[in-house]
Amino acid sequence: MTYSVVWFKRDLRAYDHAPLMHAAHRGSLLCVYILEPEFWRQPDSSLQHYYFLYESLRDLSRQLRQAGAELRVAVGDVTQVLTQIHASAAFDTLVSHEETGNAFTFSRDKDVARWCREKSVAWREFPQHGVVRGLSTRKVWSQRWHQQMNAPCMAPPEPGSLNNFSLNWPKQVWPAAHQFGLSAYDPPYRQRGGRALGVDVLQDFLLERSSAYRGGISSPLTAPTACSRLSPYLAWGCLSMREVVQATNKRLLQIATQPGAEWHRKGLEAFTSRLHWHCHFIQKLESEPELEMHNLHRGYDDLRESEWNPEHFAALVAGRTGWPMVDACVAMLRETGWINFRMRAMLVSVASYPLWLHWRPVGLWLAQQFLDYEPGIHWSQMQMQAGTTGINTTRIYNPIKQAQDYDHQGKFVRRWLPALRQVPDNWLFQPWCMPSEVQKRCGVTVGLDIAIPLVDLEVATREAKAKIYAVRAKAEVREAKAAILEKHGSHQTQQMYEKCNPRQLRQKSDFGSQQQSFDF
Repeated sequence: MTYSVVWFKRDLRAYDHAPLMHAAHRGSLLCVYILEPEFWRQPDSSLQHYYFLYESLRDLSRQLRQAGAELRVAVGDVTQVLTQIHASAAFDTLVSHEETGNAFTFSRDKDVARWCREKSVAWREFPQHGVVRGLSTRKVWSQRWHQQMNAPCMAPPEPGSLNNFSLNWPKQVWPAAHQFGLSAYDPPYRQRGGRALGVDVLQDFLLERSSAYRGGISSPLTAPTACSRLSPYLAWGCLSMREVVQATNKRLLQIATQPGAEWHRKGLEAFTSRLHWHCHFIQKLESEPELEMHNLHRGYDDLRESEWNPEHFAALVAGRTGWPMVDACVAMLRETGWINFRMRAMLVSVASYPLWLHWRPVGLWLAQQFLDYEPGIHWSQMQMQAGTTGINTTRIYNPIKQAQDYDHQGKFVRRWLPALRQVPDNWLFQPWCMPSEVQKRCGVTVGLDIAIPLVDLEVATREAKAKIYAVRAKAEVREAKAAILEKHGSHQTQQMYEKCNPRQLRQKSDFGSQQQSFDF
């Protein structure tokens, strides 16, 4: 008797799950999640990701059990686990979603493809999000995205409807995180995993919080509730992108003529555009996996590589840059696993320009800090903010101005940097300028309670700009830009490039015991 293996990856749900429904229509199926030790030893993995995965697998197991199937979890290399399953009971079909992950998962998927060919097993992969595999030009991408998002969502399997293939396989113990070298720190205020919680967050946003989205997502004070907070549930596939898009469109129709719903409507319209951009950035990594490791525009090679400053990096990681808005963001990130987009961009900008750090080590550190780490978005944004794509506007965020604009009363800085709570407003964002008598009055010692900035912000930023623009001015760098735009730029950006002078474009400056069985 043959059967299908449903390989769950970053798609931890039963709703709108094409591989699961395809296998269900074929007959018997075995649902598997493979916990890969080498994946968790990668430098972009962290303890909070591990625990969020566990929480999401518990929820997925419940969903599948209601439908009549059992989620089997194995530990090991994927091809080795598939070999063990195949030796116990041969299967003819492997189904999964396509994955646009890090370099490890890309290499692993190529190994799985070879294994399937050698074993004469058909591996059927289904699109995930709005990413198009094998895309040669961006001119058709938006149309393909809308087709994918407008296709009907697949209902979850009916209770008891799945024909579970029973495999004589002993249950294993959930490995302790330290076995994979994961740190012992889990942000105490991070979001918890699982589809049920993801659905709750989605409904709360659509019905209530979306009214604050437009205008509320930039300040770190209002963003924790104004933002959708769906990102970790999308990153781990507890929710599908298509269901979020369609739920948002449905809500927009409901409130189209509803009195007093203008701010909800504006918020949801802005949110919809960002869902589109979510997939746009993942597509970049799908089309060019090397951007995780190398500059997208190779003309920027050696820009920062030879000038690595470990002291600057250590200060950033410790939240001891001396710029209160930066250090407060690092503190919030450490405790919650999340900060809003503008503050993420500011962190990378500060790292890339005044601190002059290469984006790759900074990106690995932030990947561990972000609960919602999505490789395609993450590495595309790291390079975009660091100015190495060659096609994006150079955006340099001044951390003092960001504090003045988005935390003008100092509530955010004072919350996350308790030592500065008594500092007067006029010194709060530049405490290194504070006279010694003021320091004594408010009980703060600059250089101890708050670091002294390692560089002069204005001078270091000016020097960084000069280095960036010197590279951009090279003829060979300008000439290579068009090919990158064709492959990675949005169609709108390409049209603008075709109409504008290139010089004009350049100027726009509670996790319990780890010893749990897999019997979820």
